[in-house]
Amino acid sequence: MRSKNAGAVKRNPEPETGVRPVGAESGFQGAPLPAGTAVMACKPSLPSDPSFTGLSASSEPAPWLNQVYCEDALAGLARIPDGSVDLLLTDPPYNLGKDYGNTSDQQSVEEYLAWTERWIDAALPKLKENGSLYIFLTWRFSPEIFVMLKKRMTMMNEIIWDRRVPSMGGSVRSFSSVHDTIGFFVRRKDYYFDLDAVRIPYDAATKKARSRSIFVGAKWLEVGYNPKDLWSVSRLHREHAERVDHPTQKPLEIIERMIKASCPPDGVVMDLFMGSGTTAVAARRTGRNFVGFELNADYCKTIAQRLAALEQPEPEPVAKPRAKPRATKAKPLRATDTVANTVE
Repeated sequence: MRSKNAGAVKRNPEPETGVRPVGAESGFQGAPLPAGTAVMACKPSLPSDPSFTGLSASSEPAPWLNQVYCEDALAGLARIPDGSVDLLLTDPPYNLGKDYGNTSDQQSVEEYLAWTERWIDAALPKLKENGSLYIFLTWRFSPEIFVMLKKRMTMMNEIIWDRRVPSMGGSVRSFSSVHDTIGFFVRRKDYYFDLDAVRIPYDAATKKARSRSIFVGAKWLEVGYNPKDLWSVSRLHREHAERVDHPTQKPLEIIERMIKASCPPDGVVMDLFMGSGTTAVAARRTGRNFVGFELNADYCKTIAQRLAALEQPEPEPVAKPRAKPRATKAKPLRATDTVANTVE
């Protein structure tokens, strides 16, 4: 999910210049994309709400809707109108020295925090007044970045993502780090939040244990429980079907939970650091629109491929032929056998 944009703003052409939508069918498998190329590997959906800000007066989707721009987010944000985004969901570089094809994750502490503050100040005006923000962080920098955001928004939750790291190996001089920190922030009190869309169903044993009359008809028992602020979801391994070639790809389960809870249907999710494109994929799967940025051209190709795959019809399951029953030979009777004791 994480796009690793460079630490400094690149001097790109004006946002409207030289941009062309590119899909998987138009040469996207070939050479690296030029800066500012727009990735759109799926058809934009037309929102059902006529007051939706992504529509122009002619009821046509805005040109930036359902696109991922292959460029630095700080330069590309000028494309997005202020107050047009319902949810800002982003996974910026953690500054832990990873290689994302650029130096965005290899800055000094001072440079990293200053760059973070720049993109925060550039992105927040794009949110609607009742919009929300989720941000993935490492414990190393979450205190400083949370303080930045608290000066601008209201913090609702610190969510701990337990990555289910196997208990083997790790540090011998400190406790092993097995989680990511997620901040959930809102702009004002009437922010959009749909808890029912993300409740976790109770299992049959729990429902049976609460079968007394006082529980009959209880909504919470039928619709499930609040996911709370500790999310135990396995990080992606090679054997996971959704895994692609990206070092810090986030699971769809987590991203879809955030989108369902904090972005209304037909709303807009923006991700400044698209990485493998999980935010865009999750938005399409849940009936939302997306817009985002990714600096690495190889990751842009991955995003286009993942979005194009969503448009392909699922193959129908092939019925397996039934195996013919094996013929069994009757056991020959021995002289001491009777008919009664040979019946099995």
